[in-house]
Amino acid sequence: MAAAAAAAPRPEAVSPQWAPPGHERTGAAAALGDCEDAPVRPLCKPRGICSRAYFLVLMVFVHLYLGNVLALLLFVHYSNGDESSDPGPQRRAQGPGPAPTLGPLARLEGIKVGHERKVQLVADRDHFIRTLSLKPLLFEIPGFLSDEECRLIIHLAQMKGLQRSQILPTEEYEEAMGTMQVSQLDLFRLLDQNRDGRLQLREVLAQTRLGNGRWMTPENIQEMYSAIKADPDGDGVLSLQEFSDMDLRDFHKYMRSHKAASSELVRNSHHTWLYQGEGAHHVMRAIRQRVLRLTRLSPEIVELSEPLQVVRYGEGGHYHAHVDSGPVYPETICSHTKLVANESVPFETSCRYMTVLFYLNNVTGGGETVFPVADNRTYDEMSLIQDDVDLRDTRRHCDKGNLRVKPRQGTAVFWYNYLPDGQGWVGDVDDYSLHGGCLVTRGTKWIANNWINVDPSRARQALFQQEMARLAREGGADSQPEWAVDRAYRDARVEL
Repeated sequence: MAAAAAAAPRPEAVSPQWAPPGHERTGAAAALGDCEDAPVRPLCKPRGICSRAYFLVLMVFVHLYLGNVLALLLFVHYSNGDESSDPGPQRRAQGPGPAPTLGPLARLEGIKVGHERKVQLVADRDHFIRTLSLKPLLFEIPGFLSDEECRLIIHLAQMKGLQRSQILPTEEYEEAMGTMQVSQLDLFRLLDQNRDGRLQLREVLAQTRLGNGRWMTPENIQEMYSAIKADPDGDGVLSLQEFSDMDLRDFHKYMRSHKAASSELVRNSHHTWLYQGEGAHHVMRAIRQRVLRLTRLSPEIVELSEPLQVVRYGEGGHYHAHVDSGPVYPETICSHTKLVANESVPFETSCRYMTVLFYLNNVTGGGETVFPVADNRTYDEMSLIQDDVDLRDTRRHCDKGNLRVKPRQGTAVFWYNYLPDGQGWVGDVDDYSLHGGCLVTRGTKWIANNWINVDPSRARQALFQQEMARLAREGGADSQPEWAVDRAYRDARVEL
């Protein structure tokens, strides 16, 4: 490929066709303030169940045992909404003084499903963006990458080497058991979604996508019940008494004693990261600039986002339905801004405003991207599991999802993982962005992901960008975050 063989960077000399609305450059701020940053939204109505301190103890256990999703659910369930108590790291960070300011985030309008618009992202060529759904706001762009660019990305990923996408944790369980301070009654009430005093299989399944990476099915749950003698009558339903009699340590011992096959994991794939910042291969830089034009976001946001993730799914590969970004509560912080936040919080999460997914090859069989609840009238987590059909299970039930996108080489799909907050910034996580990778039945599937990172705290995102700009001015490329610098393939000459 001639384009890939050239050593010197050749940026695509096309001015952006869309200008980011209201984008302003501001000076560095000494501290976070509350002038521009919207107040933290209440997470739930006051319940008066327990204190924030009690929840923080819970978080330590839950993070190690049940994963961040259940931990954050516990926070919503147990928070008492008392503003007179410790306000949490986000509120403490808002003090007097000038606040950094950022303009509103660009967001493409969907208009209606099937709507098409023409855009120019590269010189002398038009692309067409088609709306696939409004919930989530999801679009498709055929031909976003050329066949040569797709092959180059795969080749660079193979040169760098791919690693298993999911590794099961091992030795932290026994140590963490001693820190557990939650009663089984509280845990039962959390799991008992319909408040009928009985735990049905679907209620347990809804909250047991455990931190150990296993994907639990109704059969798995019943086998576990039988092994630890939790369900004496064998009806698959646990009463409060049966749940109280169960020793949770037996549950964890059972999980550790059963080695999970690849097909039993939440995700079965291999991946690597390709850097797109200064010093990257000129094609990688060109793709990042194309994404910048597509998203209409500021260069600071796009350039300081995660590198390109390249993923290979072999035959039998899958990724069960999930969301790409996590909610940010006072006990969590965004991974990309944590170093400049100057806050002490126990947990971090990925804050991904947008996902841009590229299909790098045509898949012989399976491998679609499924959006199980796209454009549903309403979203109810419990309705995802009905009559032994779990819509999140991409090995068994991909065909039952509302929307499936077939992999076509060079096509890109992109969507927003957050709803707008009404003030030009990030709102709540969009539950409709739930998506997964369907089972690859024949051949191999290659994709790549560009995630655009934005902190739901507007002031903290601004401080992060300004701190990175200061480091660049003072120390050059060597002071940039690690994902912004990678010279490994700058002079690579690849014949494809």
